[in-house]
Parts: sequence; C-alpha cells; structure tokens
Amino acid sequence: MATKIVMAQLSPTMEEGKLLEWKLQEGDAVEAGDILAEIETDKANMDVESLGSGVLRKIIVQAGATVPVGALIGVVAEPEEDISSILAAAESPPATPAAPAAPAVPAAPASPVPERVPVPAPPAPAAPAAMPAPPPLAGGRVKASPLARRLAEAAGLRIEDIAGSGPGGRIVKRDVEAAGVSPSMLQASGSAAPPVPVGPARLIAETVEVSQMRKAIARTLAASIGPVPHFFLTTEIDMEHALDLRAQLNARLSTGKIGVNDLLIKIVAEALARHPDINASWHGDTIVRHGSADVGVAVALDGGGLITPIVRSADRKGLLQISEEARELIGRARDKRLLPEEYQGATFSISNLGMFEITEFTAIINPPEAGILAIGRTQTKPVVVDGEIVVRRRMQVTMSCDHRVIDGAMGAAFLGTFKAMMENPLEMIL
Repeated sequence: MATKIVMAQLSPTMEEGKLLEWKLQEGDAVEAGDILAEIETDKANMDVESLGSGVLRKIIVQAGATVPVGALIGVVAEPEEDISSILAAAESPPATPAAPAAPAVPAAPASPVPERVPVPAPPAPAAPAAMPAPPPLAGGRVKASPLARRLAEAAGLRIEDIAGSGPGGRIVKRDVEAAGVSPSMLQASGSAAPPVPVGPARLIAETVEVSQMRKAIARTLAASIGPVPHFFLTTEIDMEHALDLRAQLNARLSTGKIGVNDLLIKIVAEALARHPDINASWHGDTIVRHGSADVGVAVALDGGGLITPIVRSADRKGLLQISEEARELIGRARDKRLLPEEYQGATFSISNLGMFEITEFTAIINPPEAGILAIGRTQTKPVVVDGEIVVRRRMQVTMSCDHRVIDGAMGAAFLGTFKAMMENPLEMIL
C-alpha cells in the first residue's frame, strides 16, 4: 500500500517546515523505519521516518523548499503500484526557497489511499571516535557548523579530516574538541567571548533567508514585549561564597563539573518554591501556579537562533543531578536534537550573558512564563563591607516581570530570597 509522506507537525508551534535534505533518491528501496528526509522545524532539525515499505516513487518537494504543515512532500509505494491519485492531490507547484510556500494539501483528500503521517526519529546517538569523516556535499563542501569551522581553522586542522556526529554527519564543536583542539582555543561551553578578529572588516550587502527558528522567535517575542506589561528589578550579588562552594564541590568530583549555571538553576528553583506566586503564568481570567519549578536555560546556537532547554522539577533535584541533566540537554540543544517537551513549558527562565563580558541587561519574557532572570558577568571590584573597602567578586542580575502576575513587592521579595541564597548557598539545603 502506498504511503504518503507529508510535512508533519513535529512541534506544537510548527506552522511550516523546511526540507533540508532527502536521504534517499527516487527509485531507492525503502523499509519501514528508514530515514527518508531531514526537516528543519521552528526549534530543531528532525528526521522523518518511513511508515511503509517499497520504493521512494516520487519526491514532490525538493531540498531547500519551505512548505506548510500537511503538504505532500513525497510518496513511498511498490514499484508497479498506481500512485496517480496521490500525485493528483499535489497539483499545486511545490514551494521554492525564493517563493511563498505552496498551499497545504488537505490532510485527508478524497483518495482510496490512506494517509500516513511520519513521526520524528529519536535523537541519533553520538558517533564513535573511529567513525569516518562525512562525505562532502555537492561541490565538495563538508557539512560543518560555522563555529566548528572557525575552531578547526584556528587549530590548523582540515575540516575534511574530522568525523561529524551532528545531524546527518554534520561536524559540530564537540567533534573539533575530540580531534585534539587545545582548550584555550575553545569557547568552553560558552564561558568565553569569541575572539575579536584582527584587521579591517568589510560589510557585504545580502538578503538572508529566515530560518524556521528565527520565524518562531519573532512570533513569540512579538507576542511578549507588546502585550505583556514588563517591569524590571536589578540587584547586585556577592558571589564569594557561591564560587568558593563550587570550587570545593568540583575538587571532590572525579567526573563532570558544577558550573555557575547549575548553581543558578538550583537556587532559582529553591527561591521559586518559597515564592509560588512567581512560579505562575497568566491565562486571562485565571493565574496558574505550577506545582514544580521547571527552569529553562537560554542557549545560543551556532549560526544564530535561541532555544531554552528545561530542567524539570529542579526544586526536587540535587545540584549534581541538575548539572548532569543540564549538560546533556544543552549539548543536544546545540545539535538541534531536542524533543518539543524538552524546550516547551518552562515555568521560569534564566538567560546568562556573563561569559560575553556583559555587565547588565534585560531579557524578554517568554509567555506564558511570568518572569526571566538576566545574569550579567561576575567581576572583581572594590566594595564597602562592614564599613571597610574590600575586593569582592560581584554579579548583577535583572529580573523581568509580567505585571499581570507579579507586583513590584512580590518580585522584590523573590529577588531578595534569590540574592540571600546565592550569597549563602548552604541555605538551599536547610
């Protein structure tokens, strides 16, 4: 029986998708479960599996095209099977990257062939170190992220000699690290700002196609900064005890390390547990107070874009468990391999730009969350303590609040608790 391959809705907010690559060509044999294509959604790149066996009889939408959810993109059927009724449903010309997307084919056309909607394959496991380098694309170009190319060039490595473990064999940052790049050349987990290029810069006029992720960001933030009445609260935190505790914990760990973000996630979650009015969201006639602190962490992606993987129930987890989960989620976020439930539905978020030497900034709330904490850099500075000038490590944070849910005093109380726990982190276990 023929299987219709359509642009499936691979995330709840997805309205259209970009077909990045066909893994097979017309005429190739197909087994149920085979990966047919790679799709760019609004938040991740996901594989499309075949639900039927036979032959890839027809590719309707070419790689690089963007089409709406439900649009027919290909057909799998037996070699001699009549698929004319299915192809008749695709009379409208397919979309091209430079043209508006073609209208969606009805989800259930009047055809004797039942429609089967492909589902995303599970995230691909990391490739072993001995995996051969990926084959070059047409024209000899190897698939690699811009960051991976920069790091390989800085290390004097040929990008063609590095095995890729990202989607479709794409070379990503961790692959360059595994190839033996010195840590001093890397932006270790975003802990250092990118180096400033030497020499004069040259601007180039160009029009850049908007990615599905950038479209989703635009829709979400346009629905936030206008309709959501923001106000902002800023405070400065003494980081001496928190950083000392982190150093002591890491000295005792044989594998993995506790990062500053891990401390932030844990203490934000503990503060939310003490201020349930902040761990809430606006729903018109009601305010929903959530039963767990699901903390999102904003992660910048190679080539642009932003995603917020979520540490669920962080108020009920230990610091080491949070660290392990966050590390794994952030790694898959940078490879665009998160599942929708792993980046949607946070109750509060953190955005940290301290590693880029940003002292202070304000972040835009991601609805329906009622707040987000913007973290600036930790800097050593002279301050007055008990009437004397001393040198301390200090960090500025700014909380963005949805005034429909959070009043000024409520936000200030939460921020005061967060500050007290950061300055005396042992309080989080009392």
